[in-house]
Amino acid sequence: MSKRVAILISGGGSNMEALVRSMTGDHPARPVLVLSNVAGVGGLARAEALGVPNVVVDHTQFGKNRAAFESEVDHALRAARPDIICLAGFMRILTPGFISGWAGQILNIHPSLLPRHKGLNTHARALEAGDAAHGCSVHEVTAELDDGPILGQAAMPVQPGDTPDTLAKRLLPMEHALYTRVLQRFASGNRELLRMP
Repeated sequence: MSKRVAILISGGGSNMEALVRSMTGDHPARPVLVLSNVAGVGGLARAEALGVPNVVVDHTQFGKNRAAFESEVDHALRAARPDIICLAGFMRILTPGFISGWAGQILNIHPSLLPRHKGLNTHARALEAGDAAHGCSVHEVTAELDDGPILGQAAMPVQPGDTPDTLAKRLLPMEHALYTRVLQRFASGNRELLRMP
């Protein structure tokens, strides 16, 4: 029986598309929902084109009431009955209360070699720190930001003249490759650390 996967996005959805396209053939999982907290983003059109059910829970409609927003997200997820939730450019920090309801089932991709550079602006911060290598990590989501068990990492050298934009552009295909492989392993019950390349 295939694992059911919901993917949460906030933007263009390139990681979401890579995940969805990977879940074919003998892959142990299938996509059942794409949820965005922002209406009209490119990722929703991509999900539609890929034939994946999609829904918007617009966080701006809830003001500062994060609990109400998360309750609506949880309701949409419960209706789709996912076994795994993949955060793929989902730009809302989820509260410990929400995460505890899905403990051990949420994955996230983060654009740094965790535990370095948790949070935002990771490409600029890697350059400011003089890092020789940069990369991305897939980890289980826990109550602490970008702090759960690391399931996969992909690294690349920082080159002379790199900017945050050039790092981001070079890293994106690596994110796609890493996330798809980690999801396949995770859905098969394998939580060992994967290092790429």
